[in-house]
Amino acid sequence: MNDNFFLDTNIIVYSFDQSSAPKADVADRLLRKGLLTRKGAISYQVIQEFFNVARRRSPGPMRLEEAEHFLSTVLSPLCIVHSSPALFHKALQLVDRFRLQWYDALIVAGALEAKCGILYSEDFQNGQKFDDLEIRNPFL
Repeated sequence: MNDNFFLDTNIIVYSFDQSSAPKADVADRLLRKGLLTRKGAISYQVIQEFFNVARRRSPGPMRLEEAEHFLSTVLSPLCIVHSSPALFHKALQLVDRFRLQWYDALIVAGALEAKCGILYSEDFQNGQKFDDLEIRNPFL
């Protein structure tokens, strides 16, 4: 089985969630594992969505210095999928085949492009498959 994995935005957001220590711990472990083993991946979309949330989070938005540090040390090293016409075509096919919403289809297309066997997310059904890609909710 392919043990490369893709992290959906919600996993990264939980790494900063002080209100849910168990989810934050799981998210931190996945981020560390992805960086240390070089088997973790994210897309440009995950970075965009993460900063959209991080700039509005409670109790206060992520400070510029914290955001730049996190981008340099965590997000950039994990980001291996960038915007491309091929990614958009794959997402369109997923929308048609699986009736996914557009942004969900982009996440799945990104995980497939990164050749991941696992997509960690709580936004899909646990165990759901998209070709060779399996959805896993790490919080179950």
